[in-house]
Amino acid sequence: MNALVLSAGGMYGAYQAGAWKVLSDVFRPDLIVGASIGAVNGWAIAGECDPDELIQRWLNLECTARYRWKLPRARWSGILDSTPLQCAMREICQAYEPRIDLAVVLTDLLKLQPRIFRGDEVNWQHLSATTAIVGLFDQIRISGRVYSDGGLLSAVPLWAAAELGATNALVIDVLPATPGLIAKVFVGGMRLLSSFRAVVPSGLKVASVAPRALLGAPLEAIYWNRRNAEEWIRAGERDAAALRHAIPNCFERK
Repeated sequence: MNALVLSAGGMYGAYQAGAWKVLSDVFRPDLIVGASIGAVNGWAIAGECDPDELIQRWLNLECTARYRWKLPRARWSGILDSTPLQCAMREICQAYEPRIDLAVVLTDLLKLQPRIFRGDEVNWQHLSATTAIVGLFDQIRISGRVYSDGGLLSAVPLWAAAELGATNALVIDVLPATPGLIAKVFVGGMRLLSSFRAVVPSGLKVASVAPRALLGAPLEAIYWNRRNAEEWIRAGERDAAALRHAIPNCFERK
């Protein structure tokens, strides 16, 4: 089974749109697995959003260009108003209906364990939860559990694709490192506290597209900027083009 695996990475996710435009005609996934922004891109791709349309969406995300600061009023509230982000999740869920098997990863915040949601289980609340960075955005309560950023414990949900039966995986990873010292310390601490360890079987065939270094500054991963989006889309296209011709041989069906 072929899986498209899309990493966490906030606004760096524009890179995934560029890479997918180049690779979409040489790789047909049976399963799409995403964490955080990768889940959002994954929803659109699973809904057979045209690659050029996905790029246009990334070039017109003005609603996430700035967030209002707010005083947290509850234990799981963030310091930024999540309303624009949640509205964007509602809109993309209304625009597309997945036609390819889709799985998204969320983090159960109290258990500090990732959880996979798949198929009809997934709705706009799950997309809001998987993009809800701890401390910045409101955490999302679903069926009595508090869920958070799907990339908190593992930015690349390759382990989830393997768990769901993938034998081949094309990974588009926009986060080669954790952006910023504060994020590194916090994420590192969360991963030390969690008993979860991402395990990928050696038999899984993997091809990866990723930038060589972080695409931008930490705040640029949170606030949308059209110039950044254009640059990162081009970077995704460039890096994917280097891999494109190898894909058919890497994932030849037997």
